[in-house]
Amino acid sequence: MSFALSSALHLKRLSTILVLCICAALSACGMGDVRRPLVDVGNGTHTSVADQSLASEESQQVASEETEQLSTPQSGEFTAQEPEVLSVPDAGQQPDTLVVPDTPPAAEPKPYSLPESEPASDDAESYGYPGGIRDPIARGESALALPGSEVACRTQLKRLGVVFQEREPINDGGVCRIDHPLTVSGFSSGRIKLKPSATLNCQMTLAFARWVKGDLSPSTRLRYLSGINTIHQASSYSCRTMSNQRGRAMSEHSKGNALDIARITLNSGRDIKVQKPGLFAFRQRGLLNTVRSDACDYFTTVLGPGYDRFHRDHFHFDLMQRRSGHRACR
Repeated sequence: MSFALSSALHLKRLSTILVLCICAALSACGMGDVRRPLVDVGNGTHTSVADQSLASEESQQVASEETEQLSTPQSGEFTAQEPEVLSVPDAGQQPDTLVVPDTPPAAEPKPYSLPESEPASDDAESYGYPGGIRDPIARGESALALPGSEVACRTQLKRLGVVFQEREPINDGGVCRIDHPLTVSGFSSGRIKLKPSATLNCQMTLAFARWVKGDLSPSTRLRYLSGINTIHQASSYSCRTMSNQRGRAMSEHSKGNALDIARITLNSGRDIKVQKPGLFAFRQRGLLNTVRSDACDYFTTVLGPGYDRFHRDHFHFDLMQRRSGHRACR
């Protein structure tokens, strides 16, 4: 009886020890302190989902930190860098602030303004010409609206030393008109006077000035050893017919295209009248004959003493345009 009790006591102790051993074994295998669910509790060689997620988060954080360190230059490094290529952000994203290299600002265009010496308005005070005309002769313009041919003619007159003044246009009806008349009062820069002053067109003035310089002045010096002081004219512009005869064609005088010379005064004081010379007036006859013949190189019509009774006391010069081109020297 005592043996049976002792054996039962030993079995109870063994079972208690076995339970304790099993609990210890289970606690050693992780069953005693469960903190998070495991994927596999069999052999402990597989990594749990939580461990994998934590490792991936740590690796991503380390990679981002390394990327930021590479993209952000340290102080003192990369002092000279090439300008970055700007990229256009995708739609839906907030564009980053772009840093553009410093460039000098472009100069703003200044509004045009006239120089102080030039009038800013085109009023009547601009050199006396309407519309602010600055240089009438150079542009072929003037207050009288001179065409280019008239400007060129006046330029030649100035080179020859002709003394003249502009006049207002003359229009007396019909052919009696001069669009751009001149009042001529002298030649050779005033050393030779024309009395009274003649009203002519520019082309007739130019032809007469060339005749005075190229023919009349040399002839008087050759025959009288004296220059010319005054040329006395008998008729310039006049609205009339030829020789003032009724029924005849209009004279070239009505266009300012003719000039009559009655007398020439030399510097010596001698007067040479344009008329038929006396029997022994050799120098006068020679001068008048030379002037009559040579003047046809300058004019298309030359009429003088001996032609008819209307020209017995003067020379008539004009620039009549004939269809045949004929020159009348009589």
